[in-house]
This record gives sequence, structure tokens and C-alpha cells, in this order.
Amino acid sequence: MTASNDARQSLIALRSEVAKAIVGNDAAVTGLILALLCRGHVLLEGVPGVAKTLLVRTLAAALDLRTTRVQFTPDLMPGDVTGSLVYDPHTAEFSFREGPVFTNLLLADEINRTPPKTQSALLEAMEERQVSVDGEPRKLPEVFVVIATQNPVEYEGTYPLPEAQLDRFLLKLTMPAPSREDEIAVLTRHAEGFDPRDLAGAGVRPVAGAGELAAARAAVREVTVGPEVTGYVVDLCRATREAPAVRLGVSPRGATALLSVARAWAWLSGRAYVTPDDVKTLARPALRHRVELRPEAELEGATADGLLDRLLATVPVPR
Repeated sequence: MTASNDARQSLIALRSEVAKAIVGNDAAVTGLILALLCRGHVLLEGVPGVAKTLLVRTLAAALDLRTTRVQFTPDLMPGDVTGSLVYDPHTAEFSFREGPVFTNLLLADEINRTPPKTQSALLEAMEERQVSVDGEPRKLPEVFVVIATQNPVEYEGTYPLPEAQLDRFLLKLTMPAPSREDEIAVLTRHAEGFDPRDLAGAGVRPVAGAGELAAARAAVREVTVGPEVTGYVVDLCRATREAPAVRLGVSPRGATALLSVARAWAWLSGRAYVTPDDVKTLARPALRHRVELRPEAELEGATADGLLDRLLATVPVPR
């Protein structure tokens, strides 16, 4: 129990450590911590300039993990992500050169700007935690999370992610523009000499590592889930499939994802059991990208978040 409590305190301390470089966005920080606990991947959506890249770099620094950033472009090839075989003229043999995917936190910047062939190469890495080059599988590190960003306002020259790939992201987190007070705080920090390229100079130090993550993941697996909570998760997900405005509802994989992050949230909150409120708290980030609305509903202004809000208000909550 002591190891579990120590791991919890270390992960909770991440928030204040990340806050040394990031103003606000507590929900995004918490979502990334939950993804690490669940070994899941995150789709991070926000307009340019809201510190998405800085958030990932700061989190990696505070966790003492490796991070790699890949700028996804229309000419990016699968081998540019996974790695490729390189001919060595001295030995007259081919050797494998690892790509940027061999890291702990992979920031896939603007993932919807690269063609489906490259997206599918990343999909294998996300799902199987390995890459296959020349027919030989190569394992990725034990701690491996893809954090993919996409710009919500630019659609020209993009390749929307297919439903099958969207479904493999554990969470979809949004990073809105900061409030006036937060933006003033950001500018004040820069005026006082804050350099986003020098996280060590900003005082960011490792407060947790792979050992704490392993202990935390083991503790999350011990969190109990009552049958009434399981039934509530299923009812919520089934309700998305039956809503008239929905073309594609939440799959059983989505229901599993919601339950997983609810367990992680319960543990992070200091409880050994999941409550319906845990499920309600995580429903939007866990399900919003798994719901595809009908075109006519979108024309009328419907959104996935709005639909989930209505379902959370109408699906009976267990007592």
C-alpha cells in the first residue's frame, strides 16, 4: 500500500511541476496522466499557439521520460516514423535504424496532415506496441504513449482520421484559448525571462519515473468496479448508438476505454472503487471522438459534446 500511495503522490505532484511551464489547462494535464496510467493514447485538439508541444515536453521532463516530436506532412513516409533498413557498405549488410517512434512520449504533430499509409503505420505501433519492418516485428518501449495533435480550424490539405484509428485513442482532449487572466500570466512569465526552450531553467525537475508509473498501473488494476457501475457504462454507450442524431455510436472498445480511465481517475482520487460520478467526469474525453453525427444533425448545430451532455442528463444513474 505504501508503494501505491507514494506513486499516487508522485503523480499528483506532476501537476504542480508542469505548472512551472504551463499556465492553466489542468484538465489536459490530468488527461495525459490518466492515459499514462491506462497505457492509452491521446488526441490533443487546439488551435496553434496554445502550448500543446510545450505541454508534452514539460510532462516528459517531469517524468524523466524520452520524448520525440514528428511533424506530420503530406510527404511523410511510414519509414520516416517507424525506421527503416539501411545498407552499410563496409559490412555489405542491412541494419535497422530506429525511427522516432522508439520513444516514451511520441508527439505526432498535426497527424491529420499525413496520408492514410503513414497513419496506418502509426496505428500498428499504437495498437500492437511494435513496428514491423521487412516482416520482422520490433518491440517498442514499455512506456509508450502517442499524443497526436490536430488543428480544429484547418481542413484544406488534411486527411481526416478514419473511425478505426480514432477509436484507438483512449481520450480526446481539447486545449482552448486561455482566459484573460491566464493569458496575462503567460505574458508576465515571458516578460520576466521565461524561455520555453529551457525547461530546466524554469525549474522543471523529474518528480516521477518509470518505476512510479509501473507501481501506479499495478494499483489501478486493483480498483474494483461494481456491477451497477459496469451497467451504467454500458447504458451510456448503448444510448449513443440509439440516438437519432448519431450515424456511428460508441463501440464496445469505447466502453472499455471509459471504464479504464474511470478506474484510473478513482485511484488518482484516493479511492479503491469506481463511482458513477467517475464515469460522468470522464465520459466526454473518452467518448467524444467515438461518436459520429449525421450530416443533417451537424448542419443544425449538433455536437458530440452536446449529445453526451444530454445523455448524461437522461440515462439513469445507479444509486
